[in-house]
Amino acid sequence: MKEYILEACVDSVESAMAAASGGADRLELCGNLIIGGTTPGPWLFEEIRKRSDIRIHVLIRPRFGDFCYTDAEFSIIKKAVEDFRKIGAEGVVFGILKPDGTLNMEQMKELMEAAGDMSVTLHRAFDVCVNPLETMEQAISLGIDTILTSGQRNTCLQGAELLKELQDKSKGRITIQAGSGVSAEVIRKLYPLTGIKAYHMTGKRVIDSEMKFRKKGVNMGLPMFSEYEIWRTEADNIRAAKKVLEEL
Repeated sequence: MKEYILEACVDSVESAMAAASGGADRLELCGNLIIGGTTPGPWLFEEIRKRSDIRIHVLIRPRFGDFCYTDAEFSIIKKAVEDFRKIGAEGVVFGILKPDGTLNMEQMKELMEAAGDMSVTLHRAFDVCVNPLETMEQAISLGIDTILTSGQRNTCLQGAELLKELQDKSKGRITIQAGSGVSAEVIRKLYPLTGIKAYHMTGKRVIDSEMKFRKKGVNMGLPMFSEYEIWRTEADNIRAAKKVLEEL
């Protein structure tokens, strides 16, 4: 397939290096992927940049949960956009909604100005907005480059119908990027249904902690997750997805 994009979502140096080695076109750099991703520290960006010149788009999300933010949270988001621009990020990924589920155009305009010449992706706040077609037109009017979406479903394959509609109605004015549940096999199934050429995936595997001593009955966060499992991108999963894209 010509002109495809394969983006790997990573939250560690190890995952970033695996994604780069597997052939990802760019990274979406996050913290805390286990809760959907939050803003990473600049130190993580800088550590990856020491090791690779792969394009990095940084997720700007101050916390887990909804995308309707307080004034203090918005101030933090805007400062993060400015700071990552200063240290050389190629792109930023953000989204803000109003309580009624519409895009917060006033705050989004401020963030677009703060982003300057960086590429901007509207993240999966889009997947919980009230009117996706109207929101897409608003994103285009703002000059946003990409919408990351699962088609307002839990996985992009489930959201194929809306993804196709967005792809068709966007008419090349904005990139529709499919995310959530993406793998080599999903790309093979989704592309004929939607025509989408941009994909976002973690390519993760769960690895066992190197800890030999393990204290039972103590959780540092969400009790359904083991403290002795680590999510990490697997280069072979990225490589397999890239191969599918090249063959389509």
